[in-house]
Amino acid sequence: MIEQLAGAGDCQRPFDAAVVIPTVLRPSLLEAVRSVFAQREAGRVQVLIGVDVARGRRSVLDVIARECPETMTVSVFDPGYSTSARNGGLYSNHFGGALRTILTYAANSRHVAYLDDDNWFAPAHLATLLAALADHDWAHSLRWMVDPDGRRPMYVDETESVGLGAGIWGENQGGFVDTNSLMVDKMKCHAVFPLWSIGPLKNGGGEDRLMFKALSQTLKGRSTNQPTAYYVVDPDDEMHPHRVAAALRAGYFLSSPRKS
Repeated sequence: MIEQLAGAGDCQRPFDAAVVIPTVLRPSLLEAVRSVFAQREAGRVQVLIGVDVARGRRSVLDVIARECPETMTVSVFDPGYSTSARNGGLYSNHFGGALRTILTYAANSRHVAYLDDDNWFAPAHLATLLAALADHDWAHSLRWMVDPDGRRPMYVDETESVGLGAGIWGENQGGFVDTNSLMVDKMKCHAVFPLWSIGPLKNGGGEDRLMFKALSQTLKGRSTNQPTAYYVVDPDDEMHPHRVAAALRAGYFLSSPRKS
């Protein structure tokens, strides 16, 4: 059951945009949701939070409910079990299982954006994506790469999540767009959303690459060309050495070592 946590008004009337946030209730969830609450000129926004495993305190949801703006609604989906194989569920995506798939279909908006519970949006993120999505099937922003120690923006990503045929993945993968930078028109992209539930990599991730491949091969997308998503780097990611070097070129010393 999806429970309306906060917000007033007619939820049956489609929203201008929806934001899907899978979570394990980390403390950073509050910052992520607050960045959605701070969106400007995005109209009515539906926030859908999917709880995979409650590793943090549920009291964060009470704070979110109190802070929800009048133009937004927050709904929570917590089935009481995890859909991820990592926790005994059926779906190979370790990072939320089937939650993005379920909540994309459940969103009462054609225009769906995505946010992980440790990242955040700039205030213009949704509005610029909505503008770019006009006459297209999907759109994406650029992103800031963020130091996990202190959560400070380091540099604008110009090589990884940069879109169709571009960046270091342009030649062999056709490009790439990070989940947190993406917005889709779900009525045009309806068939591809089960891919959110599949994690083909050894770490249970890679669903973002499957999704980008499907979107880029069969549907029409474009970039806002504005860095409005903030992505916290993971020292255990295989791309970490590349990001350390990019940070140094930008004059930022990224000290976080790999964990393994």
